Amino acid sequence: MKSFDNLNNWREEFLIQASPSDPDNFPFVVIGNKIDVDGGNSRVVSEKKARAWCASKGNIPYYETSAKEGINVEEAFQCIAKDALQSGEEEEIYLPDTIDVGSSSQPRSSGCEC
Repeated sequence: MKSFDNLNNWREEFLIQASPSDPDNFPFVVIGNKIDVDGGNSRVVSEKKARAWCASKGNIPYYETSAKEGINVEEAFQCIAKDALQSGEEEEIYLPDTIDVGSSSQPRSSGCEC
């Protein structure tokens, strides 16, 4: 339940840090994991409650998954990838200059500097 209770804070903090141009439509997905445990009967957050939260945030997609059994994992990743690609077409992506950590500004000497 602690993870579910933190969803609002995590989402808001992410939006603050990422500063997307359209935060209300930034693609998110919520994943309820471990549905394989005890046949799904040991869940802490009901599917209804999770779906209601997602609906209250603009119909965020919700998936119930089992990483162990491979249930809905691929579908969840495909969903967020598709949504991210669609929103990415509308925004210019900032890519910082890369730094070559292997190069040095000083020429290397052939001898030992010890």
